[in-house]
Amino acid sequence: MTALAALLAATPAAPAPAGAAAPGPERDRLGIQLLEAPVDRRADPRAHTYIIDHLAPGSTISRQLKVVNRSDSWYRLELYPASATVDGGQFRFGEGRNANELVSWTSLDRSTVALGPGEESELTATIRVPKKASAGERYAVIWAAVTSGPKDGGNVTQVHRVGIRVYLDVGAGGEPPSSFAIGDFTAGRTVEGQATLAVAVRNTGGRALDLTGALSLAEGPAGVRAGPFEVVDGTTLGPAQSGSVTIALPPKLPNGPWRADLTLTSGLVKETASATITFPEPGEPASTFGLDDLSMIVGGSLAVGLLLLAGLLLVVRRRRQTPLRAARLS
Repeated sequence: MTALAALLAATPAAPAPAGAAAPGPERDRLGIQLLEAPVDRRADPRAHTYIIDHLAPGSTISRQLKVVNRSDSWYRLELYPASATVDGGQFRFGEGRNANELVSWTSLDRSTVALGPGEESELTATIRVPKKASAGERYAVIWAAVTSGPKDGGNVTQVHRVGIRVYLDVGAGGEPPSSFAIGDFTAGRTVEGQATLAVAVRNTGGRALDLTGALSLAEGPAGVRAGPFEVVDGTTLGPAQSGSVTIALPPKLPNGPWRADLTLTSGLVKETASATITFPEPGEPASTFGLDDLSMIVGGSLAVGLLLLAGLLLVVRRRRQTPLRAARLS
């Protein structure tokens, strides 16, 4: 392995997800977990982490959760739902116990639980959608929180909480499809020399997306390859929203040019795109690159080929049917 290849093989650790709960030892010692997913979503990894569902007005669902104390101390946890929104490419938590429509539909079978060291406890969350509820997707979080008193004579009270997101779509009939489109690649570099890459994404479906994925670089200087590099977690897009995902890149990535191959997923939905990119020198402005024409030509050729094949099959079918009609008419 060359020195350049060895350097590119070392991927930096991705930053913590945007909008995560407040840092502190309690966050690592306390946990909350979803214990079940809908039968029709068992193949969807998001449905094992978050409460994701589609309900008709007047419907009710219940989900089993578990809270865990991994510490050596006793904790009294407060359990409650609170509001959330999807905005600016993030799943944003409401302040404190702020409520919204979905919160008013959500109830827990207990509001507090005391857990000793290593103990855990289960609870049930129930969502009842009113019969006159309007169509659309709503967001909330089910929190397990612990309050820490002031330290060293201060007067600041800290609340540490862990939660499970809720994505609930309401409407008659089937669930809206999930889909997204990948757009331009924007390559930049900080004044310190760190390569950066952001890729535009547009939610073209009817459900929110939590985007993850990886980027591979090929055809670089001297034919070197690099990656895969992980997409930084934290990009969430609601229906019809646009945003971007960022990639965690090595600190000393050569300028290129590179062929960048990106795969993005949200649950069971996956899209791929490629672009030829070049990173600027430190201090130079970022450059934006469109998707490679080759991928569009291949896609267009495939579509034309399918149309020609369909036409050919139709002609052959008609030719085969003509003698049969003549025989029946004679």
